[in-house]
Amino acid sequence: MGLFHNLLIKLGLAEIKAERSPITIFVLDDDERRHRWFTKRFAGDELDITVTVAEAKELLAKYVYDAVFLDHDLLPHHYESNDHDDFANTGYAIAEWLGENKTIQRSATFFVHTRNAEGAYKMVELLRDSGRQVEYVPFPMLDAKLKTYWK
Repeated sequence: MGLFHNLLIKLGLAEIKAERSPITIFVLDDDERRHRWFTKRFAGDELDITVTVAEAKELLAKYVYDAVFLDHDLLPHHYESNDHDDFANTGYAIAEWLGENKTIQRSATFFVHTRNAEGAYKMVELLRDSGRQVEYVPFPMLDAKLKTYWK
């Protein structure tokens, strides 16, 4: 890298470009638009997307991922409020299951990307209590946050 390019980087007029190896990504989310966003954002990486808790458990137990993205609300009635008894079909069920299965996905970086802050905080607490690295990043802020992780 030349002196001129270094100067441009310092002035914010150029970026540092570095090749990286593909990473493995897991996504639990019910929104098709988000599926397209993840597919575009992680083009060239290995990406598994699911919408159900059962399939999420199956994939998380079978494969090793670098990053795991979890949504909380997976069914339309979850969007209305947290006053329901259907937590077995939410991302919270995955956080609980991972808390009980501490050896699964130990090295992954977790992101809870739901807009449901109440549900997100409960998921983050469970995942942190099980020794996992996790952040709550609401989906609208996810792209900006990921720029600090993977280019």
